[in-house]
Amino acid sequence: MPVSPAMAEDLAREVGLLYQDAEAALLELLATALEADIDSPRWAELKLASIGNLRTAVEQVADALQSDTTGAVREALVTAYNRGRQAAVAEFGALDIGRELVARDTLPGAPAVDRLAASMAEDTRPVYQRITRVVVDTYRRIIGRASGTQLLTGMTRRQASQRALDQFAQRGVTGFVDSAGRSWDMASYAEMAVRSVTARAAIEGHIDALAEIRVGYVIVSDAPLECPLCRPWEGEILTLGPTTGPHTVRLEHEIQPTGVRAAFRPPETVAVHVAGSLTEARGAGLFHPNCRHSLGAYLPGVTTRPPHHATPGTTYADTQRQRAIERHIRRWKRVQAAAMDEQARRRAGAYVRKWQAAMREHIDAHEVLRRKPAREQIGAAR
Repeated sequence: MPVSPAMAEDLAREVGLLYQDAEAALLELLATALEADIDSPRWAELKLASIGNLRTAVEQVADALQSDTTGAVREALVTAYNRGRQAAVAEFGALDIGRELVARDTLPGAPAVDRLAASMAEDTRPVYQRITRVVVDTYRRIIGRASGTQLLTGMTRRQASQRALDQFAQRGVTGFVDSAGRSWDMASYAEMAVRSVTARAAIEGHIDALAEIRVGYVIVSDAPLECPLCRPWEGEILTLGPTTGPHTVRLEHEIQPTGVRAAFRPPETVAVHVAGSLTEARGAGLFHPNCRHSLGAYLPGVTTRPPHHATPGTTYADTQRQRAIERHIRRWKRVQAAAMDEQARRRAGAYVRKWQAAMREHIDAHEVLRRKPAREQIGAAR
C-alpha cells in the first residue's frame, strides 16, 4: 500500500493533545491566580507579590510537558517508521521482493529515529523556553491593565481582568515562528512540528525499505482538493536518487519475457518521464503537514498514472475555510476555559456554539468535506 502523512496522523494527534492540555492548564493557572482576592483593595499588590508562586507553577507545567512529550515523540517516530516499512511490504505482497522485506528486521535503525527525534527537539525547543516568560509577562500586563482600566473607565477589576485574559486566551501562548515566517500559538506550532516529523518518519521508513530491495522510483497520488504546493507533483514519477529536474530515462520493464527465445534477446525497456527527485519535491512543499497525498513504488511498465478525483462544487479554498472555522472554535473554547465567572463562561460558550453552527452549515454545503471533531478540541483539561 502507498505511504502518506495521513498514516501517522493519529500518532501526531496523541502527542499534540499533550500540548493542548498544557495550554489549558496554563490558562486555568492564570485565571485562578487573577481571581484570588479579586475584591481586595490590595489586589494589585498581592498579585505582584505572588509572581514567584505563579512562575514556579508554570515551570512545573513546562517541565512535565517536556518530559511527557520526549518519550511520546520517540515512540511515535518508531511506530510511524515501521508503518512506512510495512506499507512497502504490503505493496509487493507475494512477490519475491515483498517476501525479502518481510524477512528483514523491521525495526528502524537508531540513526533514522535519532535524526528525526533531534529534529523534533530542535523545532520544539523554543516552546519550553518561551512558556514561562510569556505567561508571567501576560500576568504582569493584565494586573497593570486591569488597575489602569478600572481608574479610567469605571470598569470593575473583575471585568477588566477578564477582558485582558480573554484577549490572551484568544491568541494562546504565541510568538512561535516557523521557517516560512508564519506565527503560531504554542499548541498549533507543536502539533505542526509533530505532524511534520512523524510524516517524515513514515515516508523514510517506506523509502528505506524500497532502497533495500533496489526500487529506485516512486509515484505520487492524485488527491482531491490539492493545494498549490502539491499540484505540480500529482501523478508524477520521482526518483529516490539525487538527480533533480524533469528528465526521461529508459528502464527495464518490470515483467520480462521468459523461455529460450527470451534468453537471446535484450531486456524490454520503457521510456519513463521523471519529474524530479523526491527530495526536490519535498523541498518544494510536497507532504507538508496535513498533506493528503500518498507515495507508492513505481514499477516500470506496470504502474499506471492514478485517476483524477473530481470534486464539483468544492475547492481548495473551501477546505481552508473549514480550517479557519476550526480555529475560531478553538479560540472561543480557550476563552471559555479562562473565564473567571459564570457570566464570562456563558458568553464564550455562546460564541463556541455560533462557530459550531457555522461549521455544520459549511459541511452541509460541501458534501466532499468531512468534519474533524478532534481539530476543534483544545485539550482534555477543559
